[in-house]
Amino acid sequence: MSTDPPGPALTSSVPASSARTSTALTSSARTSSAPANKGVGPLLRGWREQRRVSQLELALRAGSSARHISFIETGRSRPSEEMVLRLAEHLDVPVRERNALLLAAGYAPHYPETPLDDPSMDAVREGMERLLQGYEPYPALVVDATYDVLAANRGIALLLDGVPDHLLVPPLNAMRLTLHPEGLAPRIRNLRTWRDHLLAQMERQIALSRSAPLRALYEEVAAYPVPDRDAEPDDDGLSGPAPHFALPLRIEHEGRVLSFISSISTFNTPMDVTVAELAVETFLPADPGTAKYLHSLHS
Repeated sequence: MSTDPPGPALTSSVPASSARTSTALTSSARTSSAPANKGVGPLLRGWREQRRVSQLELALRAGSSARHISFIETGRSRPSEEMVLRLAEHLDVPVRERNALLLAAGYAPHYPETPLDDPSMDAVREGMERLLQGYEPYPALVVDATYDVLAANRGIALLLDGVPDHLLVPPLNAMRLTLHPEGLAPRIRNLRTWRDHLLAQMERQIALSRSAPLRALYEEVAAYPVPDRDAEPDDDGLSGPAPHFALPLRIEHEGRVLSFISSISTFNTPMDVTVAELAVETFLPADPGTAKYLHSLHS
């Protein structure tokens, strides 16, 4: 999506020397994965079957009848705009695809897609800026629906030290940076398990959103070669033992092994496509040594 006219943009807290590790927080165009030649009925049926919900169960949830749902899916009945939105809500259809359903039914899109440099998005940009800065010295970044990095703090810049310039050309992509054999992958001590975790995460998102761009990214990063390592120890002697409550990211930095637990946050009940597709990923130190090291660099 065009970001004209230019407006204030969220910039990360990355030092000027590492400015290439961050981009302005602006929205990007994402085409709907819904086939343009299908009516709303087959599209709704596809979402219902993907969610493994029967016509009767969907009808009960939406306050309708199985007969009416059947008529909608076969094209014998045209649903109202309210019914399309109600069914999409109960099928947990992503916001972008709800617009596609409305268009297929002959209605205007319900959810806007506002560029993040638009003045109306000031609160979103400023809130995320405060969050990224406030989380330092720990790493944090903002990504979109296909993991393009929209903003990052100095903690992320630290982890990207030594990554070749060709991988840091905007738009940066978090999955590509992590799994590329010239990116962070050679420094990740538990690469195989972390890689499996990331690919499984992408598979779940593809199943939920049916995003063609996300599928293409998945196929790209899944094809990257994985270094052959004899073992991936839980305790390498350089940091504390891996926590048992969540899978850590264990990554080397200047002779140390740093250990992080990641968390992903999204907006609650978004009413804008751009906002619906934003995610903030934060990395919490998983051991005292990692926390102490990051604080020593930040002070």
